[in-house]
Amino acid sequence: MRFEIKNTTETMNSELMTVSMGPQHPATHGVLRLEIKTDSEIVTEATPYLGYLHRCMEKHCEQVDFRGVIPFVDRLDYVAAMNNELGYVLAVEKLMALEIPERAQIIRVLVSEMQRIASHLVFFGTYGIDLGAFTPFLYAFEHRERILEVFESISGARLLYNYIWIGGVWNDVTADDVTKIRKLVKELDTDLDEYEILLTENKIFKSRTAHVGVISKEMSYRYGGTGAVLRGAGVNWDLRKNKPYSGYEKYDFNVPVGTGKVGEVGDCWDRYEVRMLEMKESLKIITQALDKLALETGDFMAKVPKIIKPPKGEVYMRVENPRGELGYHLVSDGGKKPFRVKVKSPCFTHVSMLPEIGAGQMIADLVASIGSIDIVLGEVDR
Repeated sequence: MRFEIKNTTETMNSELMTVSMGPQHPATHGVLRLEIKTDSEIVTEATPYLGYLHRCMEKHCEQVDFRGVIPFVDRLDYVAAMNNELGYVLAVEKLMALEIPERAQIIRVLVSEMQRIASHLVFFGTYGIDLGAFTPFLYAFEHRERILEVFESISGARLLYNYIWIGGVWNDVTADDVTKIRKLVKELDTDLDEYEILLTENKIFKSRTAHVGVISKEMSYRYGGTGAVLRGAGVNWDLRKNKPYSGYEKYDFNVPVGTGKVGEVGDCWDRYEVRMLEMKESLKIITQALDKLALETGDFMAKVPKIIKPPKGEVYMRVENPRGELGYHLVSDGGKKPFRVKVKSPCFTHVSMLPEIGAGQMIADLVASIGSIDIVLGEVDR
């Protein structure tokens, strides 16, 4: 008996499934809720819902004096507290036209670059976990712990420091601290090469990140992307080079950009690789800062009034944080409390890209994309 199968043209309509990823979900890197609509494994829509960590930070800043704001900015990006402090303090000093001692400038650069490495190590470890690799996390947090020990020595705290003050820094760096930092730099310089072998060149890691979550130069411009997101798209822009502050113009370092080496320019792998290379550049800056510190024996704190009352006016100051450009719009009415403190968050900007990045991806690739933009929800929600 002969069977004949006829060709039929039939339109199949599948019903989309709505799934909440978060707010308590490891792949969202904090209390972020993503409402995703999926057609099987394919994401058709990804809508972020924010505010689960909102603490009225900006309004609180208007109720305390200018010095009292520093512990609040610590808690924005709590993985990069030193960098948060630097941006706010520079804004106040700009408003006051305050001259900062050279030794304080060097120490600020030193701790900022150490904080950048500590932050990128958290990214390296947690991004590996996002994609199924657990071992990098252990290595990364071992070195981060060493950096936190130095921060504890100079500031008394391990995570939220209140160290960079208006006029300088709270405490000087000792010879013992310098010895610890030099030893750490030497070890990290070697170990970062091993990290490249461990994860960066891993075949599975490449297949999970190359050609995934592409953020083009044009898309970065449209959304206002900064930091590794912008540089991963191939744009050579770093405030430390293009709009230097705190004496960064005196340091020799390169700005890594995405090249599409493994996949295409602006994909998850490029953003990852930019951060890995940035750690190497930060080690160069730290070494130069330590050399400068040995020659500079001046004060680490300028003479500032006991009660800080900047003149009436407003100012905007931005700094190159590990996650992008963090900006402070500061308004003073001549009193001892800020009239307005407005924070421009790079993480908020990058979260805004998720609906465009996520559409058309598989769920697993959406996880890789979220991890690659490296967000901290304390800064997003504030």
